[in-house]
Amino acid sequence: MNTTYFGREYSGTSWIDYAIKKNLKIKEIKDIEKKTAELLTQKNIIGWYQQKSEFGPRALGHRSIIADPRYDFMKEVINTKIKFREQFRPFAPSFLKDYQNDYFEDYEINSYFMSFALPIIPKKQRYIPAVTHVDGTARLQTVTKDTDLRYYNLIEEFRKLTGVPCILNTSFNLNDEPIVETPIDAINTFMRCEMDYLVIGNYLLKK
Repeated sequence: MNTTYFGREYSGTSWIDYAIKKNLKIKEIKDIEKKTAELLTQKNIIGWYQQKSEFGPRALGHRSIIADPRYDFMKEVINTKIKFREQFRPFAPSFLKDYQNDYFEDYEINSYFMSFALPIIPKKQRYIPAVTHVDGTARLQTVTKDTDLRYYNLIEEFRKLTGVPCILNTSFNLNDEPIVETPIDAINTFMRCEMDYLVIGNYLLKK
């Protein structure tokens, strides 16, 4: 078992009328993975909503809030202005499996579901401070083409731009709320915090 994308998929664009009523700017992007990666490198924090929802307690790239892991201040910004929770709360990296051994100690392990906190090679920790715990570990999510091609392509585009083969990933919800399920849920949550952009399928939304 290497995926938990067993939830419901909300196909179609019926949510667009609702987004227009909320005065959101909407644009369909042909290469949404590349565009999103570019926005991440500009220090934007983005709601990423795709395909079937995850079954279980972790957001694994279908109902996620994503950001650039290279900046330590991202932890404070997301905790205080988006998640509305304590500043010490950590975040996890979604990591291309192909580059796992370049950053993590030699553990031959797949962590598709953020089930393991693995030690980051000390000299690599400074490249991804926003997802590095105080003890030098990270709760890793390994991503492959087989598990989620779109999410893999997003991280690969980010790697091409930055040299870093991971992005910060946290669940798409505010504190004490469930992870968003529908596109309407995603829009409502986006409107109630300081996220910069929302991506639903191939559409880019901005306040």
